[in-house]
Amino acid sequence: MMEENEMEMEQLLSMGFPDELAAQALAATGGKSTLKATEWILNHKSTPAAATTTTTTSTPPPPPPPPINNNNPSPFQPKLDRFFHFHSKPSTTNNSSPPPPNAVPQQEQPQKSTNPISKRPKLLLSKNPLPQQQQNDKPHEPLAERMRPRTIDNVVGQDHLLGTNSLLRSAIQCNRLPSIVLWGPPGTGKTSIAKAIVNSCSSSSSCSYRFVSLSAVTSGVKDVRDAVEDARKLRISYSKRTVLFVDEVHRFNKSQQDSFLPVIEDGSIVFMGATTENPSFHLITPLLSRCRVLTLNPLKPHHVVVLLKRATDDLDKGLARSVGMRIDVNEEAVEFISANCDGDARVALNALEIAAISAAARVHGDQSKGVEGGTQGGNLLENEENGICSLKAIVTLDYAKEALQSKHLAYDKGGDEHYNLISALHKSMRGSDADAAIYWLARMLEGGEQPLYIARRLIRFASEDVGLADPSALNQAVACYQACHFLGMPECNVILAQCVAYLALAPKSVSVYRAVEAAQKVVRESVGQNEGVPLHLRNAPTKLMKELGYAKDYIYPPDNPSATQSYLPPSLQGYKFLD
Repeated sequence: MMEENEMEMEQLLSMGFPDELAAQALAATGGKSTLKATEWILNHKSTPAAATTTTTTSTPPPPPPPPINNNNPSPFQPKLDRFFHFHSKPSTTNNSSPPPPNAVPQQEQPQKSTNPISKRPKLLLSKNPLPQQQQNDKPHEPLAERMRPRTIDNVVGQDHLLGTNSLLRSAIQCNRLPSIVLWGPPGTGKTSIAKAIVNSCSSSSSCSYRFVSLSAVTSGVKDVRDAVEDARKLRISYSKRTVLFVDEVHRFNKSQQDSFLPVIEDGSIVFMGATTENPSFHLITPLLSRCRVLTLNPLKPHHVVVLLKRATDDLDKGLARSVGMRIDVNEEAVEFISANCDGDARVALNALEIAAISAAARVHGDQSKGVEGGTQGGNLLENEENGICSLKAIVTLDYAKEALQSKHLAYDKGGDEHYNLISALHKSMRGSDADAAIYWLARMLEGGEQPLYIARRLIRFASEDVGLADPSALNQAVACYQACHFLGMPECNVILAQCVAYLALAPKSVSVYRAVEAAQKVVRESVGQNEGVPLHLRNAPTKLMKELGYAKDYIYPPDNPSATQSYLPPSLQGYKFLD
């Protein structure tokens, strides 16, 4: 027990408490807990002088300097203050300034506090744990975001929408923006065009538009209603219209899309939607009737080259800002990225930024090993101008390949590209072009299409387009499906290719396809009134049915191969379906 008390005593002394006060605290708390002893000290009245409350006015004269008395130390030693990292709440009646941080603290200062210390001091919990410089830094924006065009003159690759005398350019010049839906693949500039339109209008002194942006991914019904209500108030109060841009608008349900209809009609908002999905399937018809659908095309490689070089040359927002040094990009790297991004500017700019970061990291690694380059002591930003150091990195083809990893393929398993590619495969086989058919097959497989889906389409093709010209084609297609089911990808790719080539090179006949289509049309249109089956063709398993004339006068062909009889209803006699 004595050893435990000595250990507790040593801990209190190491925290800066006087011997007498520490012993008194241990005696009062049972001597078993340093924490309880510390709480007792912090809540204990230190001295009569400190506990005496004096009445002061709101503006008391400054007190004289207290005498230094090292024989009566205060319980609040600097060691304790550093140990707990706390500060006590200042008294409201004390207008004297706190002692400087480097002052000698071994002294009583009863004049500086008129209230006894009765509460445990609060812990110092920093609200801003990061350094001030890091707190003031803006969040890092990707290169693709920083390089968005600010006006329509900076937009690349959509000349059919923004060229001279185009719909949008004319509307901007007249300051009369229409409601539009921008439809195109990712990375073609839908959001950029919407923002550039508003910025171009804002440059005019007669601009009367306010830009509000929502994303259907993160916004709900309340956000839409709030934006619409604000737009109405703004139009009534200031005659200012609102351009409401909704990204990924196809994700809104029917009721959310309905909420736009009245405010588009009364002119409160100019609606601009952006979608990667076919508006015919994903947007309601009333909304489409109020908007003009504008289609964006994938960017060509030479368009992407323009964007990549623009990002390289821009020292303010471009690559240099991403890595903190100047960047040169080889022509081979630019050509490789532009040819393998599939017309997606965002993919290209992201790959360029990653490649630049890799190249800059290599330069930093070389500099840290002592290679000369205008730095001192390994501080790579010693000689910097506008945040850009004097070092320079070079993005080569190898960095570009490492950044892009593999060719980007625009493919969606349930969207337009899915149906576009299967249509191209089907029509290539119908045209007996085996090379084109295998190419479209490869596009689908590389895009991640399920092989059994392709195999099912081949079975359909075997009957629809080959049919009776080569009846074994159906057997080939069914065998292909079963083999794909057994093996799966990637081994079944050659089986699919074999079946595609066989069907493409096989003779074609659509007679069966047309025959069944014609027969179904006759049935749907009730030609001949869909009359009943003639009696001689009906089965007669019972005596009653025979008495009613079922199967009467039916001729059994194996017994009478030369006999003739009709098998169509009387109203359809002479109809030919199969040619």
